[in-house]
Amino acid sequence: MNSYMSLKDHVYNYIADQIADGTLLPEKKIDEKKICSELNISRTPVREALIQLSSEGILLNVPRKGFVVPSLGEKKAAELYAVIGALDGLAASLSCPYITEKHLKNMEFYTSAMDVAIGSNNYEMYHMQQMLFHSTYIDECGNEILVETLDKLKMKFLKKSHIEDDSSKESEIRDILYRTNEEHKEIIRLFREKNAEELSSYINKTHWASDLAHLETIV
Repeated sequence: MNSYMSLKDHVYNYIADQIADGTLLPEKKIDEKKICSELNISRTPVREALIQLSSEGILLNVPRKGFVVPSLGEKKAAELYAVIGALDGLAASLSCPYITEKHLKNMEFYTSAMDVAIGSNNYEMYHMQQMLFHSTYIDECGNEILVETLDKLKMKFLKKSHIEDDSSKESEIRDILYRTNEEHKEIIRLFREKNAEELSSYINKTHWASDLAHLETIV
């Protein structure tokens, strides 16, 4: 644990992680007492963390219900894609001069792992490797506010841990994810060429194309 973080910040990260890994489901009330029990803490820091998450739009504070993880509609997904695409492209262009061959090899490893995950319908592993792929260059952009903003925006995309149980969509999902992973490989190529301008444009307009945002409602 980071001793410089407040108790509220630790709770914030704990809840954020549960949102990211699909433990906290959309439209379900967050059980504050359960979090207090799990962390062995009082209600105050839990409440403070939930209020902060709500103020950032990651949670909703619903009258007479409490705090819930919001569901993601197509319109909101498209709006998020537009913003994330621009910021992710900016992060890539800023990090481009600092990406080494080691970074590129790591990114290649993540794309290989994603192909394996897709082939075995292991969507949890796919999402984990995708996060590692993007964080490789985002963490090198040198702008902490940009990194934090992207992290918070991406938290709004809900993990759909139930999707592997829907056999009717498996073929469509695999095709989408394979295509997305080919885009990851193109991003590596552009990084290797140190083509910051084209890289930024590709990530913004192709990898985060707003007309593909509806896929977040099924993938």
